[in-house]
Amino acid sequence: MPESENNTSKPDGRRLRSDRSRQLIIESMLELIKQGNLVPTAQQVADHANVGIRSVFRHFEDMESIFETASELCHREYRGLFIRGDRSGTMQERILHATECHADAYETISNMILSGAARRWNSEVLQKSYLDYQRQLRRDLNEWLPELVSLSESKRQAVDSIASFEIWHRLRKIQGLGKAESIEIIVEMLEALIDR
Repeated sequence: MPESENNTSKPDGRRLRSDRSRQLIIESMLELIKQGNLVPTAQQVADHANVGIRSVFRHFEDMESIFETASELCHREYRGLFIRGDRSGTMQERILHATECHADAYETISNMILSGAARRWNSEVLQKSYLDYQRQLRRDLNEWLPELVSLSESKRQAVDSIASFEIWHRLRKIQGLGKAESIEIIVEMLEALIDR
């Protein structure tokens, strides 16, 4: 059998270990962020992954490339949180369902969003990713609420602001409101805008 055929039929052990080490580094980064360490250091990631610091930079050019890879993975993984839910019913029911769906998603990924915000100012990749995420949320709201197409542009922009993570985070963490109360406030604001 030619050597090239033999190489393609059997995985290289070193390559598998390298891939596994890279995956451990990403998983460690994500776990640290979920635990509340929004901008972990390379040493913290290496310690959590149980690999040497040199191994981290053998797999990634710098910390920014780890954050970017982790962000892409999260974006794919968490997209499903925003597209589920019952989209039938009256407009008021759909506003409530959309707000509840977003609230659940925001509660799940709040540390990931905050981590991205902490690093977005100097990362073109994260800035682009965030804009893509905003466009997806806007499209998703349009699917929940087709009535939005008849709003003026200023009201439509206001809807996006009200339904944003930033408003959710303010209500929950800065104003200290509970989840149910925050949902109620957002629903009231959306109804007031859309139902006029």
